Amino acid sequence: MATQSSHSQQLMRSERRMFSASDDSAMMKQIQSTHLPDGRFLDVKPILQVIDNVLRHLTPTIDHHALNGGQGHMDAIDDSSATMDSNGMLEALAFLVHKISCEISCKCSGGGDAHATTMVLLNTLSSYSWDAKVVLTLAAFAVNFGECWLVLQLCTTNSLAKSVALLKQLPDILEYSHTLKPQFDALHKLIKAMMEVTKCIVEFTELPSQYISSDVPPMSIAVAHIPTAAYWTIRSVVACAAQITSLVGTRYEFVTSTSEAWELSSLAHKVCSIHEHLQKILQLCHQHIDEKKQTEAYEGLKHSFGTPQLDNSKILLKIFSLSKEDPHSLLGPEKTKVHVEVLRRKHVLLLISDLDITHEEIQVLESLYKYDRVTSEVNYEIVWLPIVDRSAWNDSYQQKFLSLQSMMPWYTVNHPSIIEPAVVKYTREVWNFVKKPIVVTLDPLGKMTCPNALNMLWIWGNTAFPFTTDREASLWKAEAWTVELLVDGLEPNLSNWVRQEKVICLYGGEEMEWIESFTSATKNVAQFLGIGLEMVYVGKSNAKERVKKITGLINERQLSHAWQDANVWFFWKRLESMLFSKTQHGKTNEIDVIKQEVMTLLGYDGSEQGWAVFFSGADMVRAKGDKVLNAIQSFEQWEDMARVSGFVSAIRGHLEGIADEHHCTRLILPGISGGIAETVVCAECGRTMEMYFMYRCCVE
Repeated sequence: MATQSSHSQQLMRSERRMFSASDDSAMMKQIQSTHLPDGRFLDVKPILQVIDNVLRHLTPTIDHHALNGGQGHMDAIDDSSATMDSNGMLEALAFLVHKISCEISCKCSGGGDAHATTMVLLNTLSSYSWDAKVVLTLAAFAVNFGECWLVLQLCTTNSLAKSVALLKQLPDILEYSHTLKPQFDALHKLIKAMMEVTKCIVEFTELPSQYISSDVPPMSIAVAHIPTAAYWTIRSVVACAAQITSLVGTRYEFVTSTSEAWELSSLAHKVCSIHEHLQKILQLCHQHIDEKKQTEAYEGLKHSFGTPQLDNSKILLKIFSLSKEDPHSLLGPEKTKVHVEVLRRKHVLLLISDLDITHEEIQVLESLYKYDRVTSEVNYEIVWLPIVDRSAWNDSYQQKFLSLQSMMPWYTVNHPSIIEPAVVKYTREVWNFVKKPIVVTLDPLGKMTCPNALNMLWIWGNTAFPFTTDREASLWKAEAWTVELLVDGLEPNLSNWVRQEKVICLYGGEEMEWIESFTSATKNVAQFLGIGLEMVYVGKSNAKERVKKITGLINERQLSHAWQDANVWFFWKRLESMLFSKTQHGKTNEIDVIKQEVMTLLGYDGSEQGWAVFFSGADMVRAKGDKVLNAIQSFEQWEDMARVSGFVSAIRGHLEGIADEHHCTRLILPGISGGIAETVVCAECGRTMEMYFMYRCCVE
C-alpha cells in the first residue's frame, strides 16, 4: 500500500503540472460553476456504444471507395444489442440531444468562439454528471455528422441522397477528397482521442464504491481532474464540428490551407495527454480495488477455515477460486474436467508446489497414490495446487506445467491462473509455503489437520493416514532409532539380514579411494571374525551424476550393494523429512535420539569425507570417513573386545577412546517452510554450532 501511495503522490504532482499548464484557476472555477447536478442517474454505456458505432464510420481516412457508395465496414457492424439497450433511453433524451445538436450547428456556422460555445453546452447540461455531459454532447455530434456521412455514402446510388448532397454542396468534398486528407487525418486523431477520454471518464463512474472512495487517492485525483477532461473533450467536439461545417460547401480555393489541420492536431495532442494521465490514475484505481478485493478474499478464506463446516465443498470452492455456477475447473485423473463435488466429504491432500517439483517427488507420490493406497485401503484424494508468478508466465512455463500435469495421476487445477492471489497469500502466510513442496491435509469437513503432511508421506507412507498432526505425533512415539526406520523399504533384503542377525553397514561419500579401502578392510575384519556383514552404498545428496558414476564402479568391482538413483534420492529426502517433522513437533536434538542421529547423518553428508553407520540388532555406531577407516584398520586393538561383546559394541568403544584434535562439522539443510531450531549441537563434540546462511546453485 505504501508503494501505491507513493505512486499516487507522484501522479498528483504530474497531473498538477500537466493540467495547470493551460487551465488557469479562473477558468477551472468557471467550469466548476456550471456543474449543478440534481442527482439523477443516467446509464451512458449503451448510448456510448451507439456513438462509437457512428463515429467509427467518420474516422477512417476518406477514400473514393468509402465516399462512392462502398459499404465497407458499415455493414459488418451489428448494432442490434446497443440499439435495444439504448432505444428507450434515447427516446427520453431526444429533445436534449436535438437541442445540443442545434446549439453546436448554430455556433459553428456562425464562427463562434470555441470556449464560449463549450461553456454554453456545459450550462445546458448543468444538471447532469460529468460523464453524462460528455456522452450527450458526443451523441449530438454523432447525430449531426452521422447524417452528413450517410448522405455522402448514398449520394451516388440514391436520388434523394444525391439531391440532399447537392443542396449541402457535399459533392465538393468528394471532388477534393485527396486535398482534404490532412484535415480528415487530424479529425480522425481528435475524434479517436475524444472517444478514449470519454470511455475513461465513464469507466471511473463504474468503479465499485465499496472498494474505492472518492475522498482519498487515487480516486480523489480522478475526481479533481475529470471536469477538466470533460471540458476539453466537449471543446474538441466543438472544434470537430466547426472543421466539418467549414468543409461543407467550401470551394477548392479555400480548402488548401493546413492551418485548420494543425489546430486540430494540437488539440488532439492535448486530449491524448489528458487520456494518458487519466489512464495512469485508472490503473492505480484498479490496483487499489484488486488489493481490496484480495484482502477481502483472504480474510474470507481465513474465516471459512476458522468456522465449522458441514462438509469441505465451500472450502474447496474458495481454494480453487471456483463458483457454484461453474465448479468445473479441476481436471480428474483421466485429465477431463470434473465437478468439485467429486471431492465432497473426502480426505483431501493439497499438493502445493511451484513448477520445480521434481520427477522423483511425483513418482514416489504416484506409488503411494496409485498402488499403496489401494492395497492399504485408505481413502484420500490428492489435488495439485501449482503456485506460480503470473507476471512471468510464458510459453515455456505453460509447456512445463502441462508436462508436470500429464505425469500426475491425481486431480489438478485446469490452469494455475485460476488460483487467486488471496489463495497464494494464504498458502505462504498461513501454511508457510516458500518453494519446497508441501502437502496440506483437509478432513472431510474441510478442516486443516496438518500444515505439511509431506514429511509423514515420505517417512511412513500411507501408514500415516489420515495424515493429521496427532497421527504424526503418535507414530513418533512408537519409533526408535533402528535400521528399519532409516532404510524402510529401500532395501528389499533388509528383513532377511535382520533376521539372520547380520551386521548392516550403510556408508556414503564420493571419494572412490576411501570407498575401496573402507569396504575392503571392513569385509576382511568381518571374515576374520566370522560374522555376517552386508554393506550398502547410499551415496550423497545433491550429487546425482557423481554418485551414479561411483555406483557403477562399486557394482563393477563388487565392493558392496549400491542403490539406484531413485533410492539414493529418497533415502536423503526421508532423512530431511524426519528432521523437519521432529522440528515441527518441537523436539530438541539434545533429548531426542532420533533427531540427533538424523542431524548427524545429514552433517556427514554435508562434509567432504565419507562416513559409515553400523547396525547390529538394536546396537549402532557411526563415524566419519578417516576416523572409521583408521578404526577398522586398527582391528587388532579391539579384536578381543569384538569377540566378547560383538563387532558394533567393540568398534564403538574403540572410537569413543579416540580424541579428535580437530574437526569441522557442517549441517546443510534446504530452505524449508517450517524452520529449523536455532540451537543445534555438534554431533562430534556436543558444542552449539554456529548458524550461517548459504545460497547454492548446483548444476551437474
